[in-house]
This record gives sequence, C-alpha cells and structure tokens, in this order.
Amino acid sequence: MTDKPTVCIVGSINMDLTVSAKNMPVKGETILGDDFFTNPGGKGANQAVAAARMGASVNFIGAVGDDTFGKTVTDNLKREGVHTEGITTVPDTPTGIANIILSERDNRIIVVSGANNQVTPQLVEEKRKLIEQSDIVLLQLEIPISTIEFTVRIAGEAGVPVMLNPAPFQQLKKSVLCNVSYLTPNELEDDELQKSPFYKQIETGIITTKGEQGAAFTEDGNRQLIAGHHVDVVDTTGAGDTFNGALATEIARGKKLHQAIHTANAAAALSVTKIGAQNGMPTRKQVEEFLQEDEHHEKIRHSES
Repeated sequence: MTDKPTVCIVGSINMDLTVSAKNMPVKGETILGDDFFTNPGGKGANQAVAAARMGASVNFIGAVGDDTFGKTVTDNLKREGVHTEGITTVPDTPTGIANIILSERDNRIIVVSGANNQVTPQLVEEKRKLIEQSDIVLLQLEIPISTIEFTVRIAGEAGVPVMLNPAPFQQLKKSVLCNVSYLTPNELEDDELQKSPFYKQIETGIITTKGEQGAAFTEDGNRQLIAGHHVDVVDTTGAGDTFNGALATEIARGKKLHQAIHTANAAAALSVTKIGAQNGMPTRKQVEEFLQEDEHHEKIRHSES
C-alpha cells in the first residue's frame, strides 16, 4: 500500500442528461423546467473520477458507444487522469445515458444502459492484468451480473480485495456476496441485503451510507456510526459515488476502516455543494482542508459548551 494506490474500476460510463425544476412532476403532468445540461456520468465513471481526485491511480474497464457521447465521456476520463486503455468502443451501439430530474433538493433518475451491457466477462478477461496490478477493485451493478461474478472470481484468484456498491440493487449469489471484502449499500439497499440468507456471513464487511448522518460499519461485533457533515445541499447526485471512490482509495492507501469512512464522508459532503455528479467531486487537498476546518470548529464548540 502506498500514498498513490491503484484502484481498478469495472463499471458503467454514461452521459447524464439533467433537467432542473422547482417542483417534481406527478404522473401525467407536464411542467416547465428551469435548466438543462449534460455531464459525463455513470456510477463506474463517477467513482473513477472521485478516486482519481482523491489521489489514486485509476484503471477503468468499461464500454462506450461509437457516438459523440462516447468520445466525450472517454475524453473526460482522460482529462481526470483515469487510465482508459481498458475502455472499448462498441460499434452500432449508443453510449449509456442517465435522465436526471432535479427538484425539491432531491433527484429521480432513469438509466438506459446502452454500451454498458457490453461490459462482458470476455472484456474483463482481456483486461485482467489491470485487475491483477491493482490494490483494490471497485464494482457497481450497472453492468451485467455475469461480469460482476467473473470479476469477483478473478480478483480473488489474484488476491486483490473487492469493494461492491450494490446499486442499482439486484439480488446477488453467494459466490459474490461472500467473496467481496466490502459492500457499500445505502439504507434501502441494506434493507434488501438483509433478506439474503447469507447476511450474517457478510455483515462485518457492510458499510451502510446514511446520507448526511454519515455511514455505519461493524467493529468488534458492534454497529458504529461515523458521523457525516452538515453542508448546504445543492445537488445530491453523485454523493454515493464520491463516497465509494474516496473510500476505495483510502482503504487501498492502507487507512483503518473508520479513518477511511471519515474521509469518504467528508468527500461526499463536499460533493453535494455543487450541481452535477462529477462537477462537485473534491480533490484530496480540498477534503483535507475541509476536515481541518471542521475539526477547528468542533474544538470551538466544545470550548464554548
């Protein structure tokens, strides 16, 4: 483990098509929106950018279409310092998109997978050296489940730990659940995980994100909460991805789990202060400065109490 850890992400790449409005439309309703903009996204790509900004060397295995969006999102990853040799361009296939509605300090998202469906076990096999050379592998569920299963297996063979963000939620086999080192569900996803007959076997590896409250994990048999940070929320899109990218980086860096979660909470908090999943993702320097300032304010509060 070094200060420049290597994180390999096998996951999705999308273009986010975002509309903002004062009120969320109800079924059958047409409303006038306030703004429209496009931003590179996809859970895999978002987490890659988050990890890169936190100081990781990031390898990416994924797929885009042979369209304008595909070139744009790949070029964006390159600008962020993500290694894109593992990204393939699929002919006659659109790049994945996410249609996002922002309103009332929340979001609703519809994802169309496109080329992400072509992130196959065969593609991962062709790029497996990127996994074998990494300190940690980070996965999400916007690519085929067969690819998740295959990646977990070959990472295990290489002795590389795997972090799985089970979103959007799908039921997973024992071969996946019991062979990843870390699972990072939100509260709704954790509720679904608890329905698994293998939940007790995997509970110690579960880190549950709880929004502004922070994140919970199990240590010495006890469930503990690492508190979050109060900030002015502008857009929650990408907060979970920021958390995951930052957490994977800190764990790969060799930090203890509670320290890694503390840092990831700060990164996620900073991410919601700007519009756009990747736009708001902070650098490591910004996170460190935020934590120092927060610690300073906490000392003042204690001295006044």
